[in-house]
Amino acid sequence: MSLATDKSDHVAATGRHAMQAITGEAMDGILATIGSHSPQLAGNLVTHAFGSVISDPALGYGARELATIAMLGVMGGCEGQLRTHLRFALDCGLTPEEIVACAEHVSVYAGYPRALTMLRIAREVLQDRGEKLLVAQPFRLRDHTTRLFDSGGDEPPMLLLHALGLDWRMWSRVIPLLTSHYRVIAFDLRGFGGAAFAPHVRDLAHYAEDVADLLDRLDLPQAHITGLSLGGSIALELALQRPDPVAGLTVIAATAWSFPAFEQRARAAEAEGMEAQIIPSLTRWLRAGDLATNGWAVRYARNCVRRAGIADWSAAWRCLAGISLGDRLGDIRAPMRIIAGECDQSTPPGLMEGLVSEFRRDFTVIPGAPHMLALTHPKALGSAIVT
Repeated sequence: MSLATDKSDHVAATGRHAMQAITGEAMDGILATIGSHSPQLAGNLVTHAFGSVISDPALGYGARELATIAMLGVMGGCEGQLRTHLRFALDCGLTPEEIVACAEHVSVYAGYPRALTMLRIAREVLQDRGEKLLVAQPFRLRDHTTRLFDSGGDEPPMLLLHALGLDWRMWSRVIPLLTSHYRVIAFDLRGFGGAAFAPHVRDLAHYAEDVADLLDRLDLPQAHITGLSLGGSIALELALQRPDPVAGLTVIAATAWSFPAFEQRARAAEAEGMEAQIIPSLTRWLRAGDLATNGWAVRYARNCVRRAGIADWSAAWRCLAGISLGDRLGDIRAPMRIIAGECDQSTPPGLMEGLVSEFRRDFTVIPGAPHMLALTHPKALGSAIVT
C-alpha cells in the first residue's frame, strides 16, 4: 500500500470519527443521501470538511457548531442546513440561551431580517426537541432597571434570589422543576446581569429593600423566598427586616456570619481586576470535574465573573463582610428550610447547621454537590425545594 493510500485512509477514518461525534446516528443517512446524487461531494465531506478541518482540536465541536450556525444565519437561504446544524449544536452541548445569543449577535453584523429568521428556526428546533427557553423582561425598580422572569400562573409565588456575581439565569435549570408547584419569579440583583451598574448596594438591608420593592410592584402581599449564597443571606435579612411578605424561606448554601475572606475578595478585585477572580471563584464554586468538562454551568459562571464590574463585585462582597445575623435567627417567624451541598467549600454543611441548631427547621444535604448546586445539581435541588 502506498504512502498516499495510507494518508487517504487515515484522513477518511479521522473524518468519519469527527463527523460521527457531531452528527451521531444521522451520519450514515447524511452520507447516503448526498452520495446518491454525488459520491464526490459525500467523499469530500468526510475527507476535507471533517477529516482536514473540523477534526482539528484547535476548536472544539461545540465552538465549531456555534460558528457554523452563525455563518448559516448570516448567509440566509440555508434554512435546511441551519435547522440541521442547530440540532447538532444542541447535541454538542450548546444551550438554548447560547443559540439565542448567537442569533442576537448575528443582528449586529447581518441585520435584523437574517437574525429574526435564525431566531424563528431556532425556536422551531427547540420546540421540536422539547427544550424550554426561559425569557426575562426589563423591569423597573425604584432607582434602577433590572431583568425579571415570571412564569405566571395561579400557584403560590416563589421568588428566587441568585448568588453573588451571577444573575437570574443561575436558576434556569431549576425553574422548570418548580413551576408545577409555584408561580416562579427570578430577577437580577442590583449590580449584576440586567441590573449591572445600578447605584451601588450599600449593605444587605439595601438588597432586602429591593426585594420588598419588587414584591410591592408585582402586587404580591406574600411570597416564598428562596436564595442561594448571597441570595440566601438576603432572604434571611428580608425575613428579619420585613417579615410580613415572607410566607416561607428556603436558604441554600448561605451564611449568617461574616468572615475575613469577604473583604479580602473585594480588595482582590480592586487590586487585580476581574480576570484574576475567575480561578479563585470557579474553583471555590464548582468541582474539578465540572471545570474539566467545561459545560454550560462553567461557561456561564466564567463569563459572569469576567464581565462583572469591579465596583459592583466589591460592593456585594462588602455587604457580606458586614453581615451579622447569627444572633437574630431565632426572631425569624417564617417556616424555613436549609439546604447545603455536601462538597461545598464556601458554606459547608457544618456551617449551615448553625442555621438549624436550636431551631426546628428542615435541613437537607445534597450528596456530592458543591457551592453552586443550582448549576451542578438542579434536579436534586429542585426536588429538595418542593419536597
